[in-house]
Amino acid sequence: MQTINKLDSIAEIHRMLGLAGPVHPLISLLDSTKDLVNLDRLPKSYISGFYKISFVTDLAGKFKYGQGYYDFEEGSLLFTAPNQLIGNSQAYKDNKGYSLIIHPDFLQGHALAKKIKNYGFFSYAISESLHLSDQEKATMLAIYNIIGQELNSRIDEFSQEVVIAQIELLLSYAKRFYKRQFITRQVVNSSLLEQIEELLNTYFEEEKLASYGMPTVQFLAEQLNFTPNYLSDMLRTLTGLSAQQHIHQKMIEKSKELLSTTSLTVSQVAYQLGFEHPQSFNRMFKTKTNFTPLEFRQAFN
Repeated sequence: MQTINKLDSIAEIHRMLGLAGPVHPLISLLDSTKDLVNLDRLPKSYISGFYKISFVTDLAGKFKYGQGYYDFEEGSLLFTAPNQLIGNSQAYKDNKGYSLIIHPDFLQGHALAKKIKNYGFFSYAISESLHLSDQEKATMLAIYNIIGQELNSRIDEFSQEVVIAQIELLLSYAKRFYKRQFITRQVVNSSLLEQIEELLNTYFEEEKLASYGMPTVQFLAEQLNFTPNYLSDMLRTLTGLSAQQHIHQKMIEKSKELLSTTSLTVSQVAYQLGFEHPQSFNRMFKTKTNFTPLEFRQAFN
């Protein structure tokens, strides 16, 4: 059985990479742009105790995005959170860039300690990394340079505040740039909406609801080769609705069909839609339509 390494200290990472000890025990900026850092010396797979924001500045080759492959030569950003399993990817093996490693304790006492958990892109897959335009790349490079200068200069009582402000700025730009990526991948995303519609239609038409319950976001994501968070964030940008809301919308359409075209009781409709308790179906239907199922049937008739 393969043993999975857990890396809990930044000093440990520096030792593995053959680097001098970190200037700060809770944060480090690794630079592989000038062959200063050989990331291949890290374990093939390991569990990280840190937030890691990798900025690949020289990127070549094709990368999968959804169902297709695209060339991303400008550079990209990859995000991982503490306690995630990280595996070395051959696709990124010979690329150059920076890795910002942040121990959660570095953020304690600052608002970002809580806020950083709300950035969904920390749970995106490598194939869902943020691919940057030249202008976006320049913006990120400027932020990384400021962080590097701050960490390599004399640390004083303002250093942590300045670095955390730059990290928060980096994350804000990443959120903006991801929205741009969702919009500009229109060919993929238009096809995605059609695929979701088809998947949900098939699921509902095959009457899997009574046996398997409502389709989940995880189910949709697996069918489409995305992570659940990425799928929801992309859909929210494109349509204003999360993946869960798309599922609920389809369920309401199906329930209206059953209520208006069959003589099934409300309880029978609820069970056919996969609800264990009719009360749960009543509450959801009322929330989505402002009518109870019975009121809808009476109004329709």
